[in-house]
Amino acid sequence: MTELSYRAARLADVPAETLYRLMWLRVAVFVVEQEAAYPELDGRDLEPDAELFWAEQNGEVVATLRLLHDEDTGDARIGRVATAEAARGRGVAAELMTRAVLRAGERWPGAAIVLDAQEHLAPWYARFGFAVDGERFHEDGIPHVPMRRIAD
Repeated sequence: MTELSYRAARLADVPAETLYRLMWLRVAVFVVEQEAAYPELDGRDLEPDAELFWAEQNGEVVATLRLLHDEDTGDARIGRVATAEAARGRGVAAELMTRAVLRAGERWPGAAIVLDAQEHLAPWYARFGFAVDGERFHEDGIPHVPMRRIAD
């Protein structure tokens, strides 16, 4: 088994095959595994401030997330956190989260970071300084909670 490698890039700088594998993982987790029929390709990956993060092992994308900037609020936003089933429980997504939080602080100093967490994962996100910041809601039949991390 080869070592994990971690990467981050804007959409235009992601190699085509890697981008395909990244999107495939997101669809496999969110649309197929979680049975949530929704527009996974929502256009936000194309935003000029969007940055994609991923972990690779043996040429496969095993985890991913994206970092956005919400222009209307000035907040950074982390979303589309997905890990391949075989890579779960190994700290791969935690490393991506740590990197994304640090990057958000570099890019938008003083900005809060927000995300919409599946409710059962709120304690996991709390490990990175996020706290529930609003009422529970359902998205595609899955309970979510808005979370916020105040800037360092």
